[in-house]
Amino acid sequence: MGLSLEVSLAATLLGMLIGAPLGGLVAFTRFPGRRGAIVLANGLMGLPPVVVGLAIYLLLSHSGPLGFANLLFTPWAMVIAQAVLTTPIATALTHSAVEPLWADYGDLFRIYGAPWRHILKEMLSGARPALLTAFLAAFGRAIAEVGAIIIVGGNILGHTRTMTTAIALQTSAGDLPLALALGLILIVISVSVSALGFALQGLARRP
Repeated sequence: MGLSLEVSLAATLLGMLIGAPLGGLVAFTRFPGRRGAIVLANGLMGLPPVVVGLAIYLLLSHSGPLGFANLLFTPWAMVIAQAVLTTPIATALTHSAVEPLWADYGDLFRIYGAPWRHILKEMLSGARPALLTAFLAAFGRAIAEVGAIIIVGGNILGHTRTMTTAIALQTSAGDLPLALALGLILIVISVSVSALGFALQGLARRP
């Protein structure tokens, strides 16, 4: 349970740190291929986890370009794989939230010649409720993931075994009661994180 939370939260935070600024920038900047970038970000929200796991495996294997780091079959490899899955979600949802804000207030920023860093800060600040939704969507993707992390993590007991990989293992072993119990705990964890996020948002809104 602890490893599942650590890996999923780390991957979600990493995905948000990369994806949220990217989504905001795409929303208020204009560049060649912008429409294609938006389509790509939305399309990558449905990345097949096993394909991501295979790609990361090839990168981190001893014969791969990043094999020197010895990250394969470690929690760090699992974080990287899940971050690849969460980043497009953060990017696409942040873009969808910031674009209407830019349509409403973009002219004011242009008139005052605000630098892009200031614009990005203000746009993300105005989209905080949507950013919470993006975070929870990315976390849900990460905490439920099994295909990618079982490839790059190896499902090693006491080292890289998470709740989802344990559920897959117990199901294949025929221990359905334990698999169902782990599944229920996983649902409780996911709902609890969501409830905590909305509670913190409510506290932040109080004067």
